[in-house]
Amino acid sequence: MSLADQVFIRMCTDVLENGTDTQGEKVRPKWEDGSYAYTIKRFGVVNRYDLSREFPILTLRPIALKSATDEMLWIWQKKSNNINDLHSHIWDSWADEEGFIGKAYGYQLGVKHQYKEGMMDQVDRVIYDLKHNPYSRRIMTNIYVHQDLHEMHLYPCAYSMTFNVTKKPGQEKLTLNAILNQRSQDILAAGGWNVVQYAVLVHMLAQVCEMEAGELVHVIADAHIYDRHIPLIRELISRPAYEAPKFWLNPEIRDFYQFTRHDVKVIDYVTGPQIQNIPVAI
Repeated sequence: MSLADQVFIRMCTDVLENGTDTQGEKVRPKWEDGSYAYTIKRFGVVNRYDLSREFPILTLRPIALKSATDEMLWIWQKKSNNINDLHSHIWDSWADEEGFIGKAYGYQLGVKHQYKEGMMDQVDRVIYDLKHNPYSRRIMTNIYVHQDLHEMHLYPCAYSMTFNVTKKPGQEKLTLNAILNQRSQDILAAGGWNVVQYAVLVHMLAQVCEMEAGELVHVIADAHIYDRHIPLIRELISRPAYEAPKFWLNPEIRDFYQFTRHDVKVIDYVTGPQIQNIPVAI
């Protein structure tokens, strides 16, 4: 069983056994039929993944690595807020007739800010600091911008990344670690998805900055299972799990802006069946 599966099963079991039920409380999300979508939730979940040991992709069910990477690059590399720049339909429910999701996600990472070194957006600033000031304690991004929330079709869920560089004894290369902060996570829909996306991001940034990938720490303020997802989760975590696959990142790419979804793959990836027709609360 992979470490990612162990972490996921432990988190789901904790939510189911010790979570708070929002049934009957005032909640925002609704199902397609108009009824309120209640959850069982846990506050302050912290999951750790050592990317130097294994790539944290679930084997309980398949995670579409290329699609997850494509969405991450849509935000971090293309800095786009238009779904027409995506190769999937993940964001269709939140897009307007022209495909825009408002001033959210990639839009915020593309905004340029004034620094002593000149005008840079948040991604370019991260890369600049990793290359020139790797031991800085100020290498971070934040897309939860309050002044623009009213122009976002969906408030950011995964909203902040903090990068921290260490050096392992005897190692020549520095180690790149990161903390992903997420205000809210639908565990069934995105529980394995977000981890894979940001693990890929850490691997990519480490490669272009001549570092090794280290730890990814995932902090979730509100980790929840929707009421209609509970039987699906119970079945999922009862499945057999398999060994983690090997992760491959194209070693020829040395510029973050040259990566594509085709520059990643998993080798010997064995999984259980996919869960079909997951109901999504909006």
